[in-house]
Amino acid sequence: MSSKFTELAIDCGDPDGLARFWCSVLDYEVQDEDADGTVTIGPPASPEGKTQLGPVPPVLTFARVPEGKTVKNRLHIDVNPTDREQDEEVRRLLDLGARHADVGQTGDESWVILADPEGNEFCVLSRRRP
Repeated sequence: MSSKFTELAIDCGDPDGLARFWCSVLDYEVQDEDADGTVTIGPPASPEGKTQLGPVPPVLTFARVPEGKTVKNRLHIDVNPTDREQDEEVRRLLDLGARHADVGQTGDESWVILADPEGNEFCVLSRRRP
């Protein structure tokens, strides 16, 4: 037996806003909103009677916390553009509210480091994967 990666929990100041950003990045939708303000997003539901092919991607859960982000993430998300080149995807994400982040990269990396609206770093990889 083993465990499956099903959920990534992200602490933040604005769960609704950050969930909307990541829904736009990943083409996810809101799946649940708790009374305490926690928002869970995931891939769109399959139409009635249809099954989803392949592995089910993990959901992201955004929970409100009082403190802000203070240091570089120890864990981060990598995204792969599936229908455009890396530079086009970076422009799209910047238009959604991401910003460039400097975590000590040399400039020789094949990925681009961005931060979401609350400062959480993530990478946009250069190779497209379906």
